Parts: sequence; C-alpha cells; structure tokens
Amino acid sequence: MLDLLQRTLEGLLEAGPYALIGLGLTISFGVLRRINLAFGATALLAAYVGSWLHVRWGVPPLGVWVAVIVITVMVGFYVEWMCFDIADDSVMAMRRQSSVALGLDAREASVLAASFALWMQIEQVAVNFQPNHLHPFPDLSSKLNFDWGGIDLRPDRILVFLLTSGLIAGLSIWLKHSQLGLGIRALSSSQAAAQVCGLNVLRLRYIGTAVSCVLCGLASCAVLSMDGQVTPMFGMWVLLKGLTCALLGGLGSVRGVLGGAVLLGITEAHAQSLWGPIGRDAATWGLLLLALVVQTRPLKHPFFMQRRFE
Repeated sequence: MLDLLQRTLEGLLEAGPYALIGLGLTISFGVLRRINLAFGATALLAAYVGSWLHVRWGVPPLGVWVAVIVITVMVGFYVEWMCFDIADDSVMAMRRQSSVALGLDAREASVLAASFALWMQIEQVAVNFQPNHLHPFPDLSSKLNFDWGGIDLRPDRILVFLLTSGLIAGLSIWLKHSQLGLGIRALSSSQAAAQVCGLNVLRLRYIGTAVSCVLCGLASCAVLSMDGQVTPMFGMWVLLKGLTCALLGGLGSVRGVLGGAVLLGITEAHAQSLWGPIGRDAATWGLLLLALVVQTRPLKHPFFMQRRFE
C-alpha cells in the first residue's frame, strides 16, 4: 500500500513540468488555432544555447534560465512569422478551390506542412550547433529527499508543481479579467469578429505566442535543471508530453491542462513500476491515442466536452 502511494505521489509531482509544457501548447492553439509541430524543436534549440552559455562562458543558472526563455520567444516569433503570417498572405486566393477539391482548408494544410518543415530545420540547427549527444545544464535538483510517513518526496518537484499551479491560476484570471486576456479570448473564438471590433489581431497573436513561448522556456528550464543535462531527444519529448497533456485536458482549457498532466504523470509512474521504461512509453502513447480519439469523436458526457480558456 505504501509503495502504491509512493508511485502515485511521484506521478502527481511529475505533473508540474508536464502541465507547464501543455499550457504553452494550449495557449498557442487558443490564439492561433493550430498545432505548432515546431514547439519541441524550439525548446531544444533554446536549451542547447543555454547549455553552451553555461559550459563555454560559465553563465550562472539564473542567466541561463533568462537566455533560454528569451531564445524560446525569439524562435517562437520566427515560427509564427514563417508559418502563420506568410501562410495568411500566400494561400488566401486558393482557399476556396482547395476546400472544394480536397475538402481541406489550404491554410491549415500549408501551416501544418510549414511547421513540420521548421521542426526539421530548427532541430538540425540545434544538432549542428551542439553535435555531442549529452550536454550539461545547470543542475539545481535537490540532493536530499525528505521523508514523510515513510514516503520519499523531492523538494524540487514539489516546488515546480506549486509554481505550475500558481501560474495556471494566474493565467486563468488574466485571460478572464484583463483587457489583453479578453482580446485573446475573442481572437480564439473568431479572428474576423475580433478584427471587426477593432482589435489589433496581429499584436494579440504575437502576445499569445510570447506567453506560450515563455511557458515553454520555463518548463524546459525546470525539467533540465532537475536532470542536469539535455539530449537531442528533448524536443520530441517536449512535443509529446505537452500535446498529450493539452489534449487530455481539452485544447484551449487552461485549468484542464493540469488535470491532463496529473493523469499522464500518475499513469506513467504506475506503468513504469509494473513494466519498466517500455511500459511508461507505451502508457504515454496510449493516452495520446485516447485523447486524439476523444477529440475527433467527442463523447456526449459533459466531462469530455471541450472548454476554451477556463
């Protein structure tokens, strides 16, 4: 029984960084109404730059964190410009023809293809910049666990979980009550209506992108500071975990991301206890498949109904 509780609490605390990553993807989807496949590669390149600054120039952890967040935002703006601004101008004329002939919105298809191409491009830049497999990252992990009734808990993971919960609560309030937050919610509902109402659509999109990237940068720093290293698989890890949490919580639902992250973390912890690392990966892919099925064929129960910006 004690072992079961230990695994459950470990999975619960693992939900902290998962939720941060999923929150960034949720904001990106809510503002841009697209899944950004280059999201993980953006985090990878920023993390590689942070590692390079730490090893080559001896930049302290706080400086590395700031650099990672700034680079994530800059690369995010590049992806936004390449995937969305250019796509808006280049495919408007062929939207009607493609919709009739293929049953597919031309902008959606072009954005999906462009984000995949940028994923490959950014990841290749990162790998060429830092060709080794393992790269040190400032290690801020707790060296000592504390015992609570026979259960070992890591203070750093508790801190990240509390930080994530606070960010989710603050972001939810900001979206509901601030002028910028209300503008982003209006943009997520209808870009045309937001433009008719006099809102600066381009400005709101880039603000939403910046918020999404800052959350991604914070999540990257939190995860890598507990691991003390970064590998080329980090980008794929970010995309997989973030997308799973966002889909489980309901794309566009800020508070739902934490629930999706908790479900993912606890499921992974018990799967690893039973079947090892392979079982953990299988559980992640299984939950992602389940979330995709639910999003594609939504169930009628209110629990499964998608909510936006709650």
